[in-house]
Amino acid sequence: MTENMTAQSASFGMGTVITHRVFGGQTEEALQAAIGETVRLERMLSRFRSESEIGRINSSAGIRYEKVSSETFEVLSGAVEFSKCCQGSFDVTIGPLVTLWNIYEGVSEPPPRSRIEKAIPLVDYTDVAFDYHTKSVGLKKAGQSIDLGGIGKGYAADKVIDVFKKYGISSAFTNFGGNVATVGARPDGSPWRVGIQHPRQEDKLIGVVSVVNKSVVTSGDYQRYFIDSHGRRYHHILDPATGYPCETGLVSVTVVSDSSMAADALSTILFTVGMNRGIELLKSFPGTEAILIDMNLLVHVTRALRDCFQTTEGRRIDVLDN
Repeated sequence: MTENMTAQSASFGMGTVITHRVFGGQTEEALQAAIGETVRLERMLSRFRSESEIGRINSSAGIRYEKVSSETFEVLSGAVEFSKCCQGSFDVTIGPLVTLWNIYEGVSEPPPRSRIEKAIPLVDYTDVAFDYHTKSVGLKKAGQSIDLGGIGKGYAADKVIDVFKKYGISSAFTNFGGNVATVGARPDGSPWRVGIQHPRQEDKLIGVVSVVNKSVVTSGDYQRYFIDSHGRRYHHILDPATGYPCETGLVSVTVVSDSSMAADALSTILFTVGMNRGIELLKSFPGTEAILIDMNLLVHVTRALRDCFQTTEGRRIDVLDN
């Protein structure tokens, strides 16, 4: 086996297309192990599977705790910590609102305001209760539900990267529907070039970021949305406080981090809190950088990305002093 050998795959899981590309020795073995890991994690973490650990917690909301694996305990603990750091602008118990909006199913009108107002009190990350002795988790109120949509794919990408490293892979990438994580550099030693989708032009990039051994995750209002009969646009990133899609002046946020789980959560958090508060929050995560695109399609990048991010068509970049 040589360093030039490659293996790749594409499959559907966790509600999105998942692709892996692996270079070096043991590529096929590493690839099959990564695919198996993804299937295992979906069975454990998907809220759409009643038998999953998240499904059991949601079914038992307001009734009892459910014993879970150390991995589920870890991802939920992390999700609650991210919810705390932004005072609930990101909330892992957003499930009742996500179900109500049901943007995944291609609806064309928002739900009735009365139903939104009824669901809002069920969204409260402080109601996730942990028993550290028995590794059990519960929700305090009936009707509450956990949704890992803003963090689960990032966690899974980190686990896939761990699998690649276990097989001695030194050059690889995985892509969970836009959640990109990389191992090392490309086989020729050059950085990975990760495209950032143009928020208003399908099948077009607004820029490219070059990374080595990093994760790149984007949250945007163009990923899942509908336009109602009055021409109003509704996207899938919901504000736990209002029950409606966030309106913070941002249309896309990309986060670059060592951890895909952190990048996943922080891209959503920055989108929900807006530019100024988001940049302030980033200070608590050293080594984590961001690309923020506002509603005027002006691209803002944190200072450390100035030399590794290029826009298309010579677009001007605003470098943020973070």
